[in-house]
Amino acid sequence: MADLVPFSRASRPPRPARPRPFEPEPLWRHMLGDQLRRRRHARDETLTETADSAGVSPQYLSEVERGLKEPSSEMIAAIAGALDTSLVELTSAVADDLRQATAAPASAAVSVTRGAFALAA
Repeated sequence: MADLVPFSRASRPPRPARPRPFEPEPLWRHMLGDQLRRRRHARDETLTETADSAGVSPQYLSEVERGLKEPSSEMIAAIAGALDTSLVELTSAVADDLRQATAAPASAAVSVTRGAFALAA
C-alpha cells in the first residue's frame, strides 16, 4: 500500500501567479437603471407617476430601470427632470456607483495555499 507524503515547499518551484479571471464591468445602463429606481423609491413614487411626469410609458421606464433599454440622452433628461434631479447629479451618482462596483475588494489580495502530495511506495 502506498503512503501519502507531503512535499516540502523548498523542493518545488514556486507557481506563477494566476491571472484573475475576467470579470466584466457593470454596464452603464444597469447602473443608470439602479440609480433611477433608487431615486424614484426615495420619492415614494410609482412607475406610473414618474413615467407620466417624464412623458414616457410605465413599461419603458420599467425597462430602463431594469437595464433592458439604452435610453437616449433626451429620455434620460426627461426622466431625471421628473425625479427633480439634473443630468450632472444623475451621471455623477452613476459614475460613483461604477467606481464602487469596480473597486478591487481588499480580500482579493489574499491567497490560499494548498499543500501538494505525492505517492510514496
